[in-house]
Amino acid sequence: MNTERRVVIDFLPESARAFDDSWAVVAVDILRATTTAVTIAWSGRRCLPVGSLEQARETAARLDRPLLVGELGGDLPEGFDLQNSPRTLESLGDLERPVVLLSSSGTRIFGEAAKASAVYAACLRNLTAQVTHLAEHHPRVAMIGAGAKGEFRREDQLGCAWMAAGLIAAGYHADGEETSEVIERWRGAPLDACAGGRSAEYLRRTDQLDDLAFVLSHVDDVDAVFEFVDGELRPVPR
Repeated sequence: MNTERRVVIDFLPESARAFDDSWAVVAVDILRATTTAVTIAWSGRRCLPVGSLEQARETAARLDRPLLVGELGGDLPEGFDLQNSPRTLESLGDLERPVVLLSSSGTRIFGEAAKASAVYAACLRNLTAQVTHLAEHHPRVAMIGAGAKGEFRREDQLGCAWMAAGLIAAGYHADGEETSEVIERWRGAPLDACAGGRSAEYLRRTDQLDDLAFVLSHVDDVDAVFEFVDGELRPVPR
């Protein structure tokens, strides 16, 4: 085993601050921020993830006819156009309008990972492409789930574990006992395990189950990787 090839899993946005330029950071918020971000960027629309409401408004002010998309605490902020919905963004026309994307925790990861050598948005849609790219370019990888209030959401544990297991198969080793435990617990979990957590319950309670159905029906259908560069997600040339 090549001990220089390491993967670690963490689950709070602020954890991304700990990783310097010897690490690549992968933001994982399955329900729903990184699924939405990948869906936006895959469509060819510009996607600019931000970490706060103030940053969202400042970023939007510099753009031509931007769409303010997202949530804080599950609620649509005042003046925003759309909720953090991958299903809605996939079918939305007028691709020339850029999206400023804000979520309670998922979009914060990008700004918190400022010291990393590269920062990516990943979800179930592009998991194989993401693993392949990481294995080719980054010997040290930190998967950061979009946890909040000390909770590592089950869908993000699953997403991180599936990607980390792919890296393990490529010769990486799990960095730490907690990372090993997450991988072993979730690497073989069924996809519908995503439907059992608090995030899914929120979608049920707020009549947004179409987004849960979208996530469960869009797995490994995007053969692309998206890197956070100069404030926006950009497809990485193959």
